[in-house]
Amino acid sequence: MRIHVLRILALALVCVAAIPCRAQDKVTILYDAFGESKELTKDWGFSALVEHDGMRILFDTGNNAAIFEHNVKALGVDLTKLDFVVISHRHADHTTGLRYVLSVNPNVTVYVPADAGNGFGGPPFPDAFFRADDSLPAKLRYFDGTKPEHLTWGKLYDTGNFVLLNQLTEVSPGIFLVRTVSQKTGSLELPELTLAIKRPDGLLLVDGCSHAGIEAILGATSAVDPRTEIVFGGLHLVTTQLVEIDSLVENLKTKWKVQRIAPGHCTGEPAFARLRKAYGENDLYAGLGTTVELK
Repeated sequence: MRIHVLRILALALVCVAAIPCRAQDKVTILYDAFGESKELTKDWGFSALVEHDGMRILFDTGNNAAIFEHNVKALGVDLTKLDFVVISHRHADHTTGLRYVLSVNPNVTVYVPADAGNGFGGPPFPDAFFRADDSLPAKLRYFDGTKPEHLTWGKLYDTGNFVLLNQLTEVSPGIFLVRTVSQKTGSLELPELTLAIKRPDGLLLVDGCSHAGIEAILGATSAVDPRTEIVFGGLHLVTTQLVEIDSLVENLKTKWKVQRIAPGHCTGEPAFARLRKAYGENDLYAGLGTTVELK
């Protein structure tokens, strides 16, 4: 009888060993203005390293290339081993460190929102852009009235394999970039990308600034999965009225059923406080240098 039981246990161990272990997902904050580490330099801006199923994704690159380089080296992050980079939107506090990234990994794929004049290049100028008026003399006409054959937006970077996205795109199995466009005053028509990773309990979302509004983003990401496990990054509530923050926090919990939250960057201290109170242990600290592991 004992020998029979031992054989069953041995067989069970072999079966368990044959099942591939799912790698832990991890998000490490490389750039932000708050945190506990004394070795890292705080600055306004955002960057995070996202590790999922053996893939390494750099999301945004902070406000200052030298500070970004310092933080990356202090944390022992090897930027030559990236699967791709995501730039959420064109603002300098999310893009400046890209200069350092491209200096050490010039051929890495960089996904950016399609946005004319964003510094990453773009499609040719449409003919309608110039609104030609044939009644004008040539000296008052753009390009003397004859548009060049290949007129495109310029680039701020000499290198870079930039891929411009104008729609929701699955860039790797289970990994999506969701494009939204702000309709808010101050950032009107600004496109932005949110990283959305499918997990068993819902989406892992990483936002840069949420200029379109986190609720608009959640509406867009629901096309991938209506369930949201956790949201990292900036919620752009730093100047939002308190009554609006209170309403939003309530909606995140009850309407959108966001299970956990790890706010940073432009979320703002009043929102940090309210999210902490509302979410309790499901409000995860994500200051500069923090690594959040998700099982």
